[in-house]
Amino acid sequence: MWARHLLFIGLVVGGIAMLRASLFTLPQPPKAAVWDAAANKSNEFQEVVARLDASFQKQWTEQNVMPAPPASDLAVARRVSLALTGTVPSLQEIRQFEALPPQERLDWWVSLLLRDRRFADYFAERLARAYVGTEDGPFIIYRRHRFVAWLSDELMNNTPYGSIVEQLIASEGLWTETPATNFVTVTVTEGEKRGPNPERLAGRVARAFLGIRLDCAQCHDHFLDVRWKQRDFQGLAAFFAQTTLNVSGIRDKDGEFEGENFKTHKKEIIPPAVPFHQELLPTDGSRRSRLARWVTHPENVHFSRATVQRVWALMFGKALGDSVEAMNADGELHPALEILAKDFTQHNYDLKRLIRLIAATRVFRLDSASEHPLTDEHDAAWAVFPMSRLRPEQVAGSILQAAAIETVNDRSNVFVRIARFTGERDFVKRYGDTGEDEFDGRGGTIPQRLLLMNGNLVHDKTKTELANAGMRIAMLAPGDPEAVEAAYLAVLTRRPTPEESKHFIGCLEGLKGKDRHHRLGDICWTLMNATEFSWNH
Repeated sequence: MWARHLLFIGLVVGGIAMLRASLFTLPQPPKAAVWDAAANKSNEFQEVVARLDASFQKQWTEQNVMPAPPASDLAVARRVSLALTGTVPSLQEIRQFEALPPQERLDWWVSLLLRDRRFADYFAERLARAYVGTEDGPFIIYRRHRFVAWLSDELMNNTPYGSIVEQLIASEGLWTETPATNFVTVTVTEGEKRGPNPERLAGRVARAFLGIRLDCAQCHDHFLDVRWKQRDFQGLAAFFAQTTLNVSGIRDKDGEFEGENFKTHKKEIIPPAVPFHQELLPTDGSRRSRLARWVTHPENVHFSRATVQRVWALMFGKALGDSVEAMNADGELHPALEILAKDFTQHNYDLKRLIRLIAATRVFRLDSASEHPLTDEHDAAWAVFPMSRLRPEQVAGSILQAAAIETVNDRSNVFVRIARFTGERDFVKRYGDTGEDEFDGRGGTIPQRLLLMNGNLVHDKTKTELANAGMRIAMLAPGDPEAVEAAYLAVLTRRPTPEESKHFIGCLEGLKGKDRHHRLGDICWTLMNATEFSWNH
């Protein structure tokens, strides 16, 4: 029996020693650092990045704008993590990141996260909002969770984005067995015998995949954009007129779309028609199949441009053009948008390559501040990284990750993952979900700040408990300076300034045991409530 006890004690002590070594010393590059370095270092990839950088440099030169200096590696790593996983990096990941040669860190970090299930799950949710919204949908015939899980699997496998979209538009079958059909079933109105709504589907296709708010022409010709007529919207809706719902799921059968002429107020049979590039519309297959292939056709530049806009906005917090879903596709576009859209098409709609290209650009790695005065012209010219408020799920995810120290992902203990899921869900519900409009730029509210200061999530994750950052740092840090540094890295993904370090080391001076644990919890609480924590910068 004593042998068992000694073995158990030895394992615990050994585990604590290993954790301490991994969090407070720079280890050798971990096995997880194995990655395809050639992907980013190839001449072809670097040439595209160079053309992107040149397009912005030309703009800065023409507008006589001096760009901000490069951001620190840790600042960029935080941006990448927030954009791809919805959380700040863990202290464990930061130590791995800094163990690598500086010239390899950022490319490795992007590559690592793109292979992580956290990326697939997070990006799937972000994209799902554009596809099916945030509503619960009709009971029984709509499974949003199943839809997002399927989309996550497709992203994890790096399925060509064009193939994903074709499945969304044209799939048949049950919403449980063929999850892509939830894109269609979400438009069914409960209590009505009619099937999927052609008008809602037409609006979703135009906005999510073409970057056009064509649904503004649903009842009349578009007031603000004279290119779009009511007949354009109705023609797109007609592709879904034959889509029905029965016991075998989503199917296509004979049927026509009947629309009302806003001038004569008479009902008319509207044949399926696309609003532009009619020559690209296939002549064979079902109506939805034809539409799906038209949307994703390599020569349909609206599709690639709209995708680039959405991914760019997810990484920067704002679109490269005026708006993600109201893009003037026939007007003057930023050269960088054209470069990325062309590359996206040429590489078979490779979403991960698109993300790697954007993350490798100089503009993504600029600082959000500068010694030189910054003006609105800097923001307009992308001469400074745009600051944006974190979305509610990013705030919650970052609190939970910062408190954990070790990386919380699909390999974490099941109880850790459940706690994260429930904690994030409850926090977002109280904090306020942004809904479908991810980039509306709304400011923070007083109740949101009070929730951060007094809410259960922040309180529970900063109180003296073994699972929380404050106590674990207090137990493992060799000294007060190391403890303060670890708290800053875990919460803000940066080291404290000399003034900050001096202040908080003074707060810990002479404290031991529970008092020291409690004080470090207070420091973590303070950092989580700092304005800096709630912004992407």
